[in-house]
Amino acid sequence: MSRLKTQLETDMRDALKSRDKVTLGTLRMVLSAVRNEEVSGKAARELGDDEVVKVLTKQAKQRREAAEAFQEGGRPEQAEAELAEEAVIKRYLPEPLSEAELTEMVRDVIAEGGYAGPGDMGKAMKAVQPKVAGRAEGKVVAGIVKNELSSGA
Repeated sequence: MSRLKTQLETDMRDALKSRDKVTLGTLRMVLSAVRNEEVSGKAARELGDDEVVKVLTKQAKQRREAAEAFQEGGRPEQAEAELAEEAVIKRYLPEPLSEAELTEMVRDVIAEGGYAGPGDMGKAMKAVQPKVAGRAEGKVVAGIVKNELSSGA
């Protein structure tokens, strides 16, 4: 069993005992998403820590997007609730990469793979994604990769 999933379950029980409704509700939703991922596909399987991080990243992104939508829709209370849930999820995610660290990593991957020009965008992204999984948003990574490839790196 994944150490991260075990930690989520333990923390959920602690939140239940301490009556922390936000943490409890958030962890229940996250664990439900993890279980759904485990049974998706042809055969049920245990997720590893890296796969649990992917689920957590997706859940955090959903909360952030929902908060933005609620904010634009004039519902600040709902937006705050979504951001509180995102904060709970972020406790379990690896430390995000700074833009400088991310740019350096992208440059290394481009140099290693010999990628050049915008035509290699897909190949470069495919090589970068596993190295930054859960530590940077895909949109940000894509922007840096595009910039580095178009600047003739």
